[in-house]
Amino acid sequence: MELVFLALLIILMAGALGAGFPVAFALPGSAILTIGLAALAGYLFAGNPDAYFAQDGAWQWLSAGVTNFRGIYWEVERDTLIAIPLFIFMGIMLQRSKLAEDLLVTMAQLFGPVPGGLGISVVFVGALLAATTGIVGATVVAMGLISLPAMMRNKYANSLSTGTIAASGTLGQIIPPSIVLIILADQLASAVDQASTGRKELYKAATGELSMPTAFDVSSTSAGEMFLGAFIPGLVLVGLYMGYILILALLRPKMAPTIRYEGKFDRQFFLKVAITLIPPLSLIFLVLGSIITGIATVNQAGAIGAAGALIMAGYRLCEGRMGAYRPAVLALASLAAIGGVIAFFDVNVKKIVTTHDVIGLILTIVSVVGLITALVWSGWRALKIENTLRDVMLETAKTTSLVFIILLGAAMLTAAFRAFGGEDLVKEFLTSMPGGFWAQFTIVMAVIFVLGFFLDFIEIAVVVVPIVAPILLLDPAANVTAVWLGVMIGLNIQTSFLTPPFGFALFYLRGVAHRAVKTIEMYKGVVPFILLQLVALGIVGVFPQMVNYLPNRLSLSSETAPPPRNPGLQYCLETLVFEDLTTNGGEIKAAINAARSLDLSVLPGGVKSDLTGGFDKAEKTFQFIGKIKDADKALNDFAVAYRPRHVEVRAIEKQLVRIKRERKVLETTLSRLSSEESENGMKGRLTAELDALAAEDKRLKASIPAAWKEERKKFVVLKKAETMVRRQYRRNVDDAYDAVREINKLISSAAGLARLDGRITELKAVIENEPPKAAAAAIKKVITLVRAVAGTRAITKELSGSRKLLRRSKPKKGRALKKLARAEAAFARELTWRQRAVQTLKPGLETYEAAIRPTIGLRLQSRLPAEQALQVAACKSTPLDLTLSF
Repeated sequence: MELVFLALLIILMAGALGAGFPVAFALPGSAILTIGLAALAGYLFAGNPDAYFAQDGAWQWLSAGVTNFRGIYWEVERDTLIAIPLFIFMGIMLQRSKLAEDLLVTMAQLFGPVPGGLGISVVFVGALLAATTGIVGATVVAMGLISLPAMMRNKYANSLSTGTIAASGTLGQIIPPSIVLIILADQLASAVDQASTGRKELYKAATGELSMPTAFDVSSTSAGEMFLGAFIPGLVLVGLYMGYILILALLRPKMAPTIRYEGKFDRQFFLKVAITLIPPLSLIFLVLGSIITGIATVNQAGAIGAAGALIMAGYRLCEGRMGAYRPAVLALASLAAIGGVIAFFDVNVKKIVTTHDVIGLILTIVSVVGLITALVWSGWRALKIENTLRDVMLETAKTTSLVFIILLGAAMLTAAFRAFGGEDLVKEFLTSMPGGFWAQFTIVMAVIFVLGFFLDFIEIAVVVVPIVAPILLLDPAANVTAVWLGVMIGLNIQTSFLTPPFGFALFYLRGVAHRAVKTIEMYKGVVPFILLQLVALGIVGVFPQMVNYLPNRLSLSSETAPPPRNPGLQYCLETLVFEDLTTNGGEIKAAINAARSLDLSVLPGGVKSDLTGGFDKAEKTFQFIGKIKDADKALNDFAVAYRPRHVEVRAIEKQLVRIKRERKVLETTLSRLSSEESENGMKGRLTAELDALAAEDKRLKASIPAAWKEERKKFVVLKKAETMVRRQYRRNVDDAYDAVREINKLISSAAGLARLDGRITELKAVIENEPPKAAAAAIKKVITLVRAVAGTRAITKELSGSRKLLRRSKPKKGRALKKLARAEAAFARELTWRQRAVQTLKPGLETYEAAIRPTIGLRLQSRLPAEQALQVAACKSTPLDLTLSF
């Protein structure tokens, strides 16, 4: 019965959408009706409202709906969606400020003499508008009103003209900032959690180990990472569009003739180009640049974009009037002043001490007041001129409300889909397909592409993604990142605006196109661009580095970058270090030998032993690299024949798990049969099904190759050997570098220790003349000062002993003085050898440490150096196949 209600759910949803019922009500409405009917049928025919649910029941579904509602609107941690109204406001405000008109006219004049130049200018402007507004409807309508008549006058083919305009308008869905990318990031966040849980269970079942290495976990994503990941694919798509138009214009010049600009390409023309281009480019730099550099989060960047759009609207709406640019000039001056304050002052209201601090605070206040004044001034203009601000706010509220209501409705629909076992059916269908991940991925992409013919991008993102994303992210063989999957889905969803019969970009363009343009010409015109979108999809699929590199680069080069010892970095880090040591091993060995030749006689016995041990371990690094390479070769050689067997057996084991689950369900159903149902033959049918499953279970177990256990055992031994030698290598290099690093700290602290010379001697008079409590307090102050210097435990130990003797109920001044004398002697020894080491050892040891820091000592750095961070980011951009680890 669960399947019946699942089918009813899908039929009701499809019927409501097909009948033109609003999406915001079709999704939750179909879920509520189906859940209600299932609960009523269960109560009437089985005496239990939950009888016809595969998972949980009606009350649990209602509880899940409340949880989703709270998660979207009230959870402070889930702030990704806050960026949606900010970017919507930014896009609508820029559209109302006639930015598109200025760009299209100017770029058409600039690119006109180039073959297909007018079409290329439309694509260029579409990309700029995508990076500033991101509103598909507004972009298509604006370009349709301005560019389409110009292209028709210049004898461009109608199919090419309409296809170029419609396709360029959809670039806002993939070029950040994009609403669909924000929604996908939000949906993928929960999908990553589900996939991570599933992968841990898979690892436990495969290896028997309770904890999975963090390096094997699913990579999460955020709206900022989605923006970064989509940036290069968006540019690739723009390049494909431009390349197609240029090649078509060269091969068939009648379809896209060149256009001569009647004016002159003089200083005034290029000044006009600069005035037109600089504001939107500056806004793009502020919004995307702040995200890419890590200065601002996506929400903060959205606020920056909204403020920038308001400033631009303030002067654009007053174009031609005196003082039109005054608010913009004030805003720029205020921003420059704020930048200067940040560069030259350390402003902290709680630490205003010097006159310099007061000047910085005053400049900050003046700059911020100036910026606020510019924003209010621009907002007042936008409000008074054609009531623009009010209209923009209303449109923003409407669009934002629509998005959020659809999100809630989709959450209700998805919960109902899971309640009737739909998710398990999809998972079983996809995982049972031959071909592994790429077969599953191809099917999902094909389904999304087909759905794009009938559904909007939001519906696809919030209905399909929560169901299929956990399944695709779970697969350890492909081990794809959530960012890559999100961008691939985003590129695919983009086609929904162009694919008939419900391509919304076509509807927008049809509404403003001349009657001479036939609808069939529009459909023909978008076909090449749909194919180009699919080509872009294929390019990004084959080269995931295009998506993964920028997010990895930002993550590893930001202030909050993970330390080099992070488990997720070890494979790439060691690959990089091994290549460096193989290439420059002679230099490292020479540095070790040079350090060994230093006169270490000034060092205390224990310190000297640690340092020489560090030299030995530094030399052993090259032996460990050889051992790791040998272990890797043995493992990889064995894996060539072992991999097919591993995949075969794991597939059989998946089927065995499925059979076990089905048998458990049947056994539970059989135990709950009433006498009437048993008499009707239900018991016999269930028993027959159980027998069939038992026979299938036996057949599958018999199909497991006899040599599997032995081969698996050998693989585990080889894998453990490889893991063990890598652990030994990491411990070895850490000890090798830590030895010289700590000794350099001790030597460098000689000056700090010298500044305390005499403080311990002064304590003798304090102990002799002051009360014990006062003397103990004085010793405590000295202990605090000494502890601030590295490697002074021997001194502080004696001082602490002296203090304890004075704090007794019966103070022992004599013994305390003896302890103090030992502390003074220890201080003298430490100071003597450190000062001598500064003269004889410090330069040599610092040279040695610098030589091994980028390789042997790389793991112990607080963060990766810039060059290594870029190399590790490039390495991590290629997913690793984890098949044999599961």
